[in-house]
Amino acid sequence: MTSLSLEQLKTHRTRTFRYAQGDAFNLPPSKRLSTPAQALKFVNERGFVYFWPIKGIDLPSLWTAVAGNRPVADAHDDPGHITWRWKDNALGKRIWYYAKILRKKATMISLDVAPYFYALSENYGSPEEDYLVAYEEGRLPQSAKQIYEALLKEGALNTIDLRRAAKLANAKESEFNKALEILQADFKILPVGVSEAGAWKYSFIYEIVPRHYPDLPEQARRIGEREAREKLLELYFESVGAARAGDAVKLFGWKKELVGRAIAGLVKKRILVECEHPKEKGEWFALTRLCK
Repeated sequence: MTSLSLEQLKTHRTRTFRYAQGDAFNLPPSKRLSTPAQALKFVNERGFVYFWPIKGIDLPSLWTAVAGNRPVADAHDDPGHITWRWKDNALGKRIWYYAKILRKKATMISLDVAPYFYALSENYGSPEEDYLVAYEEGRLPQSAKQIYEALLKEGALNTIDLRRAAKLANAKESEFNKALEILQADFKILPVGVSEAGAWKYSFIYEIVPRHYPDLPEQARRIGEREAREKLLELYFESVGAARAGDAVKLFGWKKELVGRAIAGLVKKRILVECEHPKEKGEWFALTRLCK
């Protein structure tokens, strides 16, 4: 069995994560992202990234590409928080797909890649019916059903008005937020803007996905599940270089056997190779060019 080259992996992730791993944790500031245009290029190059870094998950994030390999700062005047403004200003402009997707965390997806995610969602091209199927099968809680129906009837709403329209004004904040996350993770709704509503004068505006991206269901219809999984896994490995099958299961939430089949497909195409990690246990797979 081939062995993973840690030196090559380090070099690879320095490029894809936009920070240097090892002794020097940060790239020079000149190598980091500094403009919205560079952020868009970064998302398009990687296919999908997290907005913030997520503990326990290896995946490029916009924060790290801008601020370096350090925790997200609490101070609002931290220069890294310019990413928040870039993200808010882009809402509704359809330059990328932004919502809480992977592990129900804020994810930015290239518009070319979004159809592959959508092809794996529980949506089949009928916004007025798909959510009812999910509800009847027990995959959508009552609160999520009410939120979706409010948006379906009223159009885009900020979270304050949405709670009222969905008859959830007296619901717990946690119940409401969980319902929003479930609907986003299944590509049923997404934030499309920011409103100065509420006590903090900051409230997301939500809309159902097929209204905001009307071509997305048809684009996804032409993509089979196997093709979609292999595409997303290939992009994942192009970002991280090497990982265990369990890491992909953890990120995407797919069943272990489905991840296994997709990895086998990429091995057959010689995109990936099974390899030994010099320092870690387990069954590792890596981009062919990173093994020796």
